Amino acid sequence: MSDNLKHECGIALLRLKKPLQFYKDKYGTAFYGIQKMYLLMEKQHNRGQDGAGFASIKFDMEPGQRYISRVRSNHAQPIQDIFTQINERINEELTEKPQFVDDVAWQKENLPYIGELFLGHVRYGTFGKNSIESVHPFLRQNNWMHRNLIVAGNFNMTNVKELFENLVELGQHPKEMADTVTIMEKIGHFLDDEVIELYQECKNNGLSKREASPVIAEKLDIAKILTKASKNWDGGFAMAGLLGHGDAFVFRDPAGIRPAFFYEDDEIMVVASERPVIQTVFNVPFEKVQELDPGKALIIKKNGSFSMEQILEPLEKKSCSFERIYFSRGSDAEIYQERKQLGRLILPAVLDVIENDTDNSVFSYIPNTAETSFYGMVEAAQDFLNQRKNKYILNNRKTLTKEKLEEILSVKIRTEKVAIKDAKLRTFITEDSSRDDLVAHVYDVTYGVIKPTDNLVIIDDSIVRGTTLKKSIIRMMDRLNPKRIVVVSSAPQIRYPDCYGIDMAKLEGLVAFRAALALLKETNQYHIVDEVYKKCKQQEKLKDAEIVNYVNEIYAPFTDQQISDKIAEMLSSSDIKADVKILFQTVENLHIACPNHLGDWYFTGDYPTPGGNRVVNRAFMNFYEGKDARAY
Repeated sequence: MSDNLKHECGIALLRLKKPLQFYKDKYGTAFYGIQKMYLLMEKQHNRGQDGAGFASIKFDMEPGQRYISRVRSNHAQPIQDIFTQINERINEELTEKPQFVDDVAWQKENLPYIGELFLGHVRYGTFGKNSIESVHPFLRQNNWMHRNLIVAGNFNMTNVKELFENLVELGQHPKEMADTVTIMEKIGHFLDDEVIELYQECKNNGLSKREASPVIAEKLDIAKILTKASKNWDGGFAMAGLLGHGDAFVFRDPAGIRPAFFYEDDEIMVVASERPVIQTVFNVPFEKVQELDPGKALIIKKNGSFSMEQILEPLEKKSCSFERIYFSRGSDAEIYQERKQLGRLILPAVLDVIENDTDNSVFSYIPNTAETSFYGMVEAAQDFLNQRKNKYILNNRKTLTKEKLEEILSVKIRTEKVAIKDAKLRTFITEDSSRDDLVAHVYDVTYGVIKPTDNLVIIDDSIVRGTTLKKSIIRMMDRLNPKRIVVVSSAPQIRYPDCYGIDMAKLEGLVAFRAALALLKETNQYHIVDEVYKKCKQQEKLKDAEIVNYVNEIYAPFTDQQISDKIAEMLSSSDIKADVKILFQTVENLHIACPNHLGDWYFTGDYPTPGGNRVVNRAFMNFYEGKDARAY
């Protein structure tokens, strides 16, 4: 994706099922869990580079001994910073007391971060906040071991204000109106209730407070707590939580919007946001890693048992297709094939634009994440060329000479690496014209591979705002003097804001929306904008379930091609010599390529939860009223 689009986040949970001495004996270190957590987080750095956090819990510690450790960072390389801090602290202790290098019992008792239960998180600052207070995991502290709660997640709630007000009605005083804090306090409230209820039961049975503690730990019903806490949640989420005594959970939203995968054997239980991360870190095959079902929670008790509990009734599964197109690592076996298929499926549209002239066309990609869809597009182009060769050979087989046959067979699809991204240039000058000049040089080009008679076909993952295309890529490609520049998006037109974890909150930031507005003006239909605003305004007080997405009426008068052509016109300028065309994937082809991941609301406006329609409603009113504000 050439646009700078951010997404949150990645989670990693690890539960060691054996005593620490086991890992020391088998793997040579009692820090096995810490090492695996580093890999789990580093292999998900694509999901967040603004901040990272790590938390660990030690089991069965005596009162007065520290059993929870947490470290967070918002440095430039937060994962490395976290584990540098951890390693320095551990090495410092062992350097001073070398006699305990092989003493696992002493290490557990005296060294921080070592333990049996771990939670890690990487994030992008979706709301533009990147203070250390915004970095997960979040910690809710209490002197009762069971009431300590650590939470981290990949999520965004559409109804944070409502959830915040619910907490206030419960008598709480949350420190801020942020979804993570609100969700943690909601879970914490019902956790407190459950602990108090269990303590009262123990008391009635004649147990002392100290005797009650292990009984509470054993009987604590996490599924019941999550069911009560999540009653009014609206959003996409995959969240993980640790309780101070050693229970843990991972909970996924009922539409399966945000991803979560897990693997279990007799040594570990591990959860991560992406399947290949688990495969790589623990060297396990694809089929052994399972996907957490929508609406369910994986609950891991301190005694090592685990269960899968249905917390919320599942909705129609609408897992985020952007995960497949761009965000998730392409090393996942399914995602790799899906991205190649996206490239294959868009080739017919490319052939139409270049008039089937593959001999005078060069195929390339930008940025590197589009490489897989590029392979699919080129494979399909090669199939097309082979069919053309076969047809010619069959039609001319009686007169075909050896020289002519060799000439035909030597023709290949031309592919080149024409765009190279330089090291990130810092736009330290605030003046717009100067910043634009710097942005224009983010990419460099490979000279000498394009002829003036060539079509230059460049595939991108998706086109969101179009800023980098206009200010950098198209200009740079034009320096190569092609006849035509064809920019291909492996994703459909992004028309609506996202509200489940991707940083696309404002309609006016989307180039497809701006193109539709321009077409409405040109065709004297701009009154539709006023009509849509009135309809949105009339819905302002309605319940989420009653709100209709009327913003689709902005696009209704035009075909996809008309909007694509207008986008091409908007992203070109009078000084561009080449003919510029922009092609988008169709929604139908997206569903063919990713049949099990049908979340497409940013393309279609078909939101998987009621809160989505309220968000698009508010986003349009913000645009119309000139408010520079998020819609959720």
